[in-house]
Amino acid sequence: MAVKIQKPRGTMDIFPSEARLWQKIEKTARDVASRYGFGEIRTPTFEELSLFKRGVGEVTDVVQKEMYTFTDREDRVFALRPEGTASCVRAIIENGKASDVMPLRYYYIINCFRYEKPQAGRSREFFQFGTEMFGTKDASADATIISLADTLIRELGIENVELHINSIGCPNCRPKYREALVNYFKAHEESLCDTCKERLKTNPLRVLDCKSPICSEIAKDAPNTIDYLCEECDNHFAELKGYLDAQGIKYTVDTRIVRGLDYYTKTVFEFICKGIGAQSTVCGGGRYDGLMEQLGGPSLPGIGFGMGLTRIILAMQESGVADIPENKPVLYIAPMGTAARAKAMKIVSDLRARGYYAECDISARSLKAQMKYADKIGAQYTLIIGDSELESGKAQLKNMENSTQEEIEIDNVCNIICKE
Repeated sequence: MAVKIQKPRGTMDIFPSEARLWQKIEKTARDVASRYGFGEIRTPTFEELSLFKRGVGEVTDVVQKEMYTFTDREDRVFALRPEGTASCVRAIIENGKASDVMPLRYYYIINCFRYEKPQAGRSREFFQFGTEMFGTKDASADATIISLADTLIRELGIENVELHINSIGCPNCRPKYREALVNYFKAHEESLCDTCKERLKTNPLRVLDCKSPICSEIAKDAPNTIDYLCEECDNHFAELKGYLDAQGIKYTVDTRIVRGLDYYTKTVFEFICKGIGAQSTVCGGGRYDGLMEQLGGPSLPGIGFGMGLTRIILAMQESGVADIPENKPVLYIAPMGTAARAKAMKIVSDLRARGYYAECDISARSLKAQMKYADKIGAQYTLIIGDSELESGKAQLKNMENSTQEEIEIDNVCNIICKE
């Protein structure tokens, strides 16, 4: 007996009934992004491992624990992308886009890969809508990026989403905060989980983001990032709040928002939907002003976000806006015989060329089976064509909604349907 082959754990099969919702999200995302002046960028699914080590950070969980890596036939080490920003930066540098008109504005809809424990809203292959803006350090750019995400969430009909914002400072002021944070957690080190004990040495900000109940309780009284900001970062954060207020975008200052990647500076933010379970962050992002230089490019400040599509779907289901109507044919033709089938195929071909969804039998079903099929797929009209109809040039067009019929010229059916 053959062994049944199954999809890899943490991946998805998406069929047409589900894909309609994915397509709506993607279409809305593209539309909103274009209104904000963003154009699509497409980058490779895999990159050199060193890109993510330098860009994402060698001491992050993503690089240390979650990367899918492989060695090719020339012993080069590559990784499936775990996120989109590093690849976007690499593409800008490699293709000389830093000399284009500023700011650079890109969006992407990509699949990413991380070896994590699968659960609702978290998979090993996941899909992400992301935006990247480079070339401006003004807080109005931060507000624009946040506004784009807010607009998309609202236009998808998602409710009960809260925006949380924070500032984690810059290389000038973060060392003082890091010192205060380490001193605080050192006093509680014995109670921290093993992961956070290690983080305390390599990346203490990540302790604030730990989901362990004990670590979370300890972190409640930890020093706040905004209390250690330098004048520039403090002014930047104040300006951001002012721009959000001006746009009517509600927010909560949440000093526990730090994000999980090393490249973030100043602004960080998350859109949180409480009703979808543990993985409640549907969108997260922030500013990364030093990333371009870190990867060998010019000094170009950047900001962007990533939005997980599976979590957006969970949020839409929670809000009751996830049902997308099935595409139904405007006309189904039931042919009887070879000559009638050829005529039917010509008619549906003409309708499809005019932009309509139409079908005819291609399985040699009986007339009774064809009519059952037409009803099952929700055809708006049906037309039966046999030898007598071909001879007379006329047939009965049936309205499936009210069961009324009218005799029409077969050669005129396309014009009749297109006027409906």
